[in-house]
Order: sequence, then structure tokens, then C-alpha cells
Amino acid sequence: MESHESTKKKKRGDLIVVASAKGGVGKTLLAVNLAAALCKKNMMVSLVDGDFQFGDISLSLDLHTTFTLKDIVEDKTLDSQSVLSYLNRHESGIRVLAAPDRPEYADLIVPDVITDVLTYLTDHHQFTIVDTGVGFHENNLNMFELADQILCMTNLEMSTLKNTKLMLETFDMLGLAHKVTLVINRATMESVIKPTDVTDILGIDDPIYIPNDFQTSTQSLNIGVPFVTNQPKTEIAKAYFKMAERLYSKTDMSLAFKKEGFREKFNQKQEQTEEEPTKKGSSGKSWLHPFGRRGNA
Repeated sequence: MESHESTKKKKRGDLIVVASAKGGVGKTLLAVNLAAALCKKNMMVSLVDGDFQFGDISLSLDLHTTFTLKDIVEDKTLDSQSVLSYLNRHESGIRVLAAPDRPEYADLIVPDVITDVLTYLTDHHQFTIVDTGVGFHENNLNMFELADQILCMTNLEMSTLKNTKLMLETFDMLGLAHKVTLVINRATMESVIKPTDVTDILGIDDPIYIPNDFQTSTQSLNIGVPFVTNQPKTEIAKAYFKMAERLYSKTDMSLAFKKEGFREKFNQKQEQTEEEPTKKGSSGKSWLHPFGRRGNA
């Protein structure tokens, strides 16, 4: 009897949240092409623009949206069917929940609403992907807590790696490190730092490497067509298909792990940083050791 009840119980989909510690690293491109790659595997995928002030998901898909998150907030009957009715369908099969069309409307979107919306979406889709804004503001913290998997995107630039290191340390402090997969964008670009060095710098094993293809990426954004759709044989598209396969095999379609006292930990850490002296860097060494600073002989 128990097994019959368990089979009746509906499984929820996986919530994948895309994060970065710096703008302009390719986070939106990742979210759009990953969603399209999963759709090509006949998955039901919803894509949420979690950059509520300046989201570009609709632009990246050349999608003229009828509804946005603002419409959901203003709807007094927030339930599963009403949320699904506000999704904009893209020809690739992705169901898009667009960000508000004006930055001032972002203040209307509070964590409780986001929690309800993401719960409804994961109940009806095998994958829900969220493209977040930069950093750890309140709505992002909420989405990180709800996520089954967090894709933290970086590249080979020193300033990006420095900020990514801080972000990964914060994820660890919040008890979310087990959810994080590092994605190194433009991994084959010319740089002082090599892709293989990044794992030592950031202390992350088995990252996902995305090759450098500036022309294909720029064209994809400018015409609003995911390159996994119209240029599937390029090396960058193949990397995204491989990523989709990896995430698909990794998911167990289980409920998101929730940490009690999540925000309290974050606030405590902020207070400690103000009170305690910084231990790292006290020796005067660069955090990029052993590479040193640019210009050193």
C-alpha cells in the first residue's frame, strides 16, 4: 500500500540557478542555451529571468513577451494554473517567465512570491532554470537556498576570479557548497591564467569548461537565437549539450535541500567580517599566489 502511495506522489523537477560574482561573464547566454539544449532532449523546461531590474532573457531569445513577473505579483489568485498561464512560449519549447519591463517594478517582487512561483514551476517542469542578477541580494539568497543545483560562472580574468573566489567562500559559509558546480566560460581564450590553474586558485574540482567562441556567442545574442539551435555542430554548442547531459544525469528530481538559519548565517558572517581582522592576505601575498601580480618579473 505504501509503494502505491509513493508512485502516486508526483515528482518535482530540478531547480538550477545560474550565478556569477561579476557581470558580463556570459551568465544569460548560459541560461538560454542550457535551457534550449535540455529542450532538445525532450525535457519540459521553464526559464525564469531572475535579474528583476535589467533582465535580458527575452532579448536573448528574441521573444516579445505578453506577461512578466509583475503580472504574477499583481494577480491576487496566485496558484499553479495562474502561474503557468503567465509563461511565454518560445519556439524552441522553452517556457519563459520574463522579468518586469521596468527596473522600478523589481521592488514588487519579494522572496515569498518567488518561492511560490518556483515551487509551482518545478512541479510542472523537469527543469526550471533561473538567470540571477550579480551577487547575494535578498532575492538571490532565497533562490540559492531553494536551488537543487547552482551553476557559478566565471572566466579567466583576474578580477572575475577574485570575486568568484569570494562567492564560493560565501556559498561554503552558507552551507550551499554541495550544490555548486563551477562553469569556466571562454576557457580557451589567451590568458596569463590557464584553465587548469583555476581549480587550484578557486579550490574547485571537476569544473565545466566552455570554449572561447566570441563570434558565435555575440551573433547568438544579437539575433536572439540560441546557438545550440542554429549552430549545433560548433564546439561551444557541443560543450552545452555535454553540460545538459551532465546535469541531467546528476539530478535526482528530489526536493530542494533547505538549510535552517540560512539568512542568519549570512548576517552573522557580515558582522564577523566587520569585527575580525582579515586573516587571508596578512602575509602580503597575492590571493593569486603562485602567479603573483601582473608586471612582476
